[in-house]
Amino acid sequence: MFSKRDLSVEIQSQIHILRPSIHARRANISVKFQDLYGFTVEGNVDDANILNEVREKVREQGRVWWGLEASKGANWYLQTHVTSALKSSLKFSALVNGITLKKLIRKGIPPVLRPKVWFSLSGAAKKKSTVPDTYYNDLIIAVEGKVTPATKQIDHDLPRTFPGHPWLDTPEGHASLRRVLVAYSFRDSDVGYCQGLNYVAALLLLVMKTEEDAFWMLAVLLENVLVNDCYSNNLSGCHVEQRVFKDLLKKKCPSVYGHLEGLEFDVSLVATEWFLCLFSKSLPSETSLRVWDVLFYEGAKVLLKMALAIFKMKEEELLTANHVGDVINIIQNTTHHLFDPDELLTVAFDKLGFMTTNISKERKKQEPAVMAELDERLRRLNSGS
Repeated sequence: MFSKRDLSVEIQSQIHILRPSIHARRANISVKFQDLYGFTVEGNVDDANILNEVREKVREQGRVWWGLEASKGANWYLQTHVTSALKSSLKFSALVNGITLKKLIRKGIPPVLRPKVWFSLSGAAKKKSTVPDTYYNDLIIAVEGKVTPATKQIDHDLPRTFPGHPWLDTPEGHASLRRVLVAYSFRDSDVGYCQGLNYVAALLLLVMKTEEDAFWMLAVLLENVLVNDCYSNNLSGCHVEQRVFKDLLKKKCPSVYGHLEGLEFDVSLVATEWFLCLFSKSLPSETSLRVWDVLFYEGAKVLLKMALAIFKMKEEELLTANHVGDVINIIQNTTHHLFDPDELLTVAFDKLGFMTTNISKERKKQEPAVMAELDERLRRLNSGS
């Protein structure tokens, strides 16, 4: 329907791969290059080399997935989901498939397969199947021309969403992103639109091949995958996640936690953007999408693990920080140059150790304090103090 939008890896794979000379490497020259999804990235030659290595890993993973499709069938990964009624007669093959799939997803879903794997495993396909086939198009037609506070904010944010991208930052790209965001704002009036969703929806559009599929992926994210009220007016769900993250940081990185407390560093200074934009604005695109690969299969706890991993990776450097600004610079410099997704995911899943905290219970534990804090903030605002 929107053929120009197709920025899938079938086309992206033809982007020129940099082959810098050893002299250029030694000179540490700053270069600009395009990543897998068309974003222009500025970094040094080592960054370019890392991206080249990542592309080769993507090809290797592609061969593994295609091999499994050839031997097990095109939708073999759907055979890992077993209802409670069938657990007593669980077949060994399904169990093996589940273990294999979890490991494979953590190693990355090949970009060309992401649309169909995400759509199936996330629950988006099931959600879409519960409504008429014309649901999205009917919704687009029904809301056309309507003006709400949400549509006004969306229009304000469109040109600020990944500026300079070869498709997203075009009239066609803006129009496509607007339709998805406006449609969802009418589907769920409680959420409407929240800043941060523009980045999430934009990246979904680059991965999924149609607006409609991007819309349903956004719907399943907000309605099923992420924590409740993450994008509500008071962002209470996001505040809860930050408190849970702070508690986990204290348990997993006690030295860093203590040092940052001494500096009066608030994790919200970096974590708010991470949890609202799902790392799409903070990490290079392929690294963000590797996080999303796992997010759609394992759930929102993945975001907490990634946040912890970033702090864990820079533990020694963070302990030398003398000011809040130093901490922010260290974290942002780290996230912006994490071109190798495996560097992050290895720390998150292998080096942090087992997550003993029951995340669901911890969220419920933090909710009363968050709501009390937000109520107090509202009272102060209303009283003018």
